[in-house]
Amino acid sequence: MREIIELVAAVAMVAAGIYLYRRRPADGDQYGSQGAVILFVVAVILAIHGLGLLEYHPSAAELGQ
Repeated sequence: MREIIELVAAVAMVAAGIYLYRRRPADGDQYGSQGAVILFVVAVILAIHGLGLLEYHPSAAELGQ
């Protein structure tokens, strides 16, 4: 269940990042935001963790077999 929550949070962060990145700022720049890029990075890390790709699986040699 925790993994599903992490994946949903990652998708929400990507959506928020897209919103922040595409939003027109008041200073007249076309688009772009450091905050959006940080959200993308955190979302990718959270998705990788939610998918279980960071779990440690010892090899047979490490188990002493």
